[in-house]
Amino acid sequence: MFKPCIVVPVYNHEHAIGAVLDGLLRHNVPVILVDDGSSASCASVLDTLASTHDGKVTLVRLTPNQGKGAAVLAGFRRAQELGYSHVLQIDADGQHQTADVPAFLALSAAHPQAVICGHPIYDESAPKARLYGRYATHIWVWINTLSFDIKDSMCGFRVYPVAPVAALAARRSIGRRMNFDTDIMVRLFWDGAQVINLGTRVSYPADGVSHFRVWRDNVMITWMHTKLFFGMLPRIPQLLARKWQTR
Repeated sequence: MFKPCIVVPVYNHEHAIGAVLDGLLRHNVPVILVDDGSSASCASVLDTLASTHDGKVTLVRLTPNQGKGAAVLAGFRRAQELGYSHVLQIDADGQHQTADVPAFLALSAAHPQAVICGHPIYDESAPKARLYGRYATHIWVWINTLSFDIKDSMCGFRVYPVAPVAALAARRSIGRRMNFDTDIMVRLFWDGAQVINLGTRVSYPADGVSHFRVWRDNVMITWMHTKLFFGMLPRIPQLLARKWQTR
């Protein structure tokens, strides 16, 4: 059974989340908003949105702020409790095109065991330094999977089957902040998940709020890549065998 929902982690995006939610609800898919310890003003906006769209929107609240990864995983837990088979993850700041949701869900329905991973197509609003910086992570992901299957592990627009994510989260810790998107993609790949990349337009962002902390998050991401590298080493025979079978 293909029964999807949408999970949106929200942290102080009160100026963008209303438009994002409106765009999502047009597709008649239930939405789980996860308030990751937002300010009182953002929390109030989320309360209003949840009550206005009662029956279509579920609000999960975390206190204090725990990070994007923790928020997404909290959304997964609620999705599993509510019986959903797949979760579409999308950011709250308006950088992703909600009009692309049907394409993501259609591809997921056709390949229900796969992770449908957004491959960003950037417009002129994208900072060049940020685009170039992403390539360091791309290279490490290609090394740590011995594959080019994951074109972009940092895009927060994707569809997961719930069961393998729940199994992974039950047996090990996954990055709980800005390291989440890459960490979970590599580990799901290690677990045998097929990855299907789907191009999607990305702009920067509607409310101008970024929660990326340059020093803290870069150190955390570097440590993540280090752990993944040493986790990859004993998996080399398995990864090479998979590559050979695919060919």
